[in-house]
Amino acid sequence: MGQTYGGLIKNLWNRVHNDDVFGLAAQLAYFFLLSLFPLLLFLVTLVPYLPITLEDILSVVRDYAPGDTMALIENNVNQLSEKNGKLLSFGIIATIWSASNGINAVVRAFNKAYDVQESRSFLVSRGMAILLTFGMIIVFVVALLLPVFGRQIGEFLFNVFGLSDFFLTVWNMLRWLVSPVILFIIFVGLYWFAPNKKLTCISVIPGAIFATLGWILTSLAFSYYVSSFGNYSATYGSIGAIIVLMVWFYLSGIIILIGGEINAIHMKNTKQDC
Repeated sequence: MGQTYGGLIKNLWNRVHNDDVFGLAAQLAYFFLLSLFPLLLFLVTLVPYLPITLEDILSVVRDYAPGDTMALIENNVNQLSEKNGKLLSFGIIATIWSASNGINAVVRAFNKAYDVQESRSFLVSRGMAILLTFGMIIVFVVALLLPVFGRQIGEFLFNVFGLSDFFLTVWNMLRWLVSPVILFIIFVGLYWFAPNKKLTCISVIPGAIFATLGWILTSLAFSYYVSSFGNYSATYGSIGAIIVLMVWFYLSGIIILIGGEINAIHMKNTKQDC
């Protein structure tokens, strides 16, 4: 590898400090917050056209959302679901614009990690951000649909081949591994296409693995902390849930950006130009 683990950690910390990862993560948290509810609005308006329910969407968020933020999200989503279904077109526009702003912030951060300048035109960079946004939405919808169709596929195989009840139990357990796999695919796509640098799919896998595991563990740990120790409502009153949501997004931004720094270090250590 060319460096000891201690040297790698020191190098990573220096890059995190020099590239102002914590400051950029704060920017990402702001854009994530702006993108969240338009995205949920878009997904809510899709519900009548897909074999999923509103509860399916909320259950995915509930697995990771910390503390009282889930109540905040559910209240807003329920209010949106009671509105006119013609909000679909608005939801698409708002989601694309808000989320693509977030992707643009990620692009700038990744370019900084690889020490490259953004040379793509505004239309190209914005188009790429929109395509990545669409890709993430599609992958998220697939993640919602797989448990629905996965159960049907498992029951079909069970009946056709006369498999044991144990197979059906294992199949149902495997279906719920879909969420981490979907996250991994999203991160691979983000790390691969976002930077203004030619990369291979293989070269971004270390950062994608770190981001997937890091985001899941950080989200679960922060959720436990908020529910067990953190009392943000006592400090911030009625906006406590918003503050918790922003902190969660901030931690998520840090994890994503560190994943990009890990990929840049990996590229440099494998003798590629960085």
